[in-house]
Amino acid sequence: MRPLRILHLSDTHLFGDGTRHYGVVDTTAALRSVLARASTVADVDVVVLSGDLSDDGTPASYRALLGLVEPWAAERGAVVVPAMGNHDLAAGFEEVLGERERTVLVRGFRIVTVDTSVPGAGYGRLDPAQLDRLRGALAGMEDPDRRTWPAETTYVPLRRTVVVMHHPPVPARSALLAALELQDPGAFLEACEASGAVGAVLAGHYHHALTTTAGGVPVVVAPGVANTSDPLAPCGHERAEVGAGFVVVDVASEGQVSVVVVPVPHASDAADGTELFDLAPDEVARIAAAAGPGASS
Repeated sequence: MRPLRILHLSDTHLFGDGTRHYGVVDTTAALRSVLARASTVADVDVVVLSGDLSDDGTPASYRALLGLVEPWAAERGAVVVPAMGNHDLAAGFEEVLGERERTVLVRGFRIVTVDTSVPGAGYGRLDPAQLDRLRGALAGMEDPDRRTWPAETTYVPLRRTVVVMHHPPVPARSALLAALELQDPGAFLEACEASGAVGAVLAGHYHHALTTTAGGVPVVVAPGVANTSDPLAPCGHERAEVGAGFVVVDVASEGQVSVVVVPVPHASDAADGTELFDLAPDEVARIAAAAGPGASS
């Protein structure tokens, strides 16, 4: 069986009325550019959208998203799987995109989405009920040929499950995003590791590419479509530039993961690499206090 091929997009931040992100970036045009650049990628099975799909949460923004992504995917026989982010609003998301948490079967693989968003906040969280639901969704996926194996054969579960979430279960590299991380990622990672079935976790939120391993599971963070965070910003600062990208992820049944990160020339008036914002430490602290876990605890 060939690996499952995923086009992983994140943080499109679309507006229903075409407003420019930070007054500069036409995020709808940016998404068009990303899809055009990805058009030469062969054998795509799934288009994963890992949250912050809208910036204003309007049904119109989600319809604009589908209007671009669905035809691209349909032309290739691919399935579109969206997940909630902290900028998404449940009402608009559900009206246009459907359930916020779902399990989708594609070519013998499972794509499981989890909603890490906290209404009105920027950080992420999974409550006990969500973790229970995740454990149930991750229950062993048995190899169909297992019944023919000798009785003494040790059974190793196939890693044919991909979990999609917005907030990565790994630390952020910048000041503000460090204050808006997923809370208690250990509980999530324990559920993934205990199942033995998770081939990869795909996430967004950080607006820059990151590939690592946590809890024995590969974690792939996609760059943002709307802009690119600077993970090397001066200490205490949060900085972003004009720029976009996507990730192609291949997940094999035995757990091998291949990741290719593709930068994309941005469709905006400002050139790639142009500074979009540079938040000083006092502004970072203010936003963290308003949108971090301390604000709603």
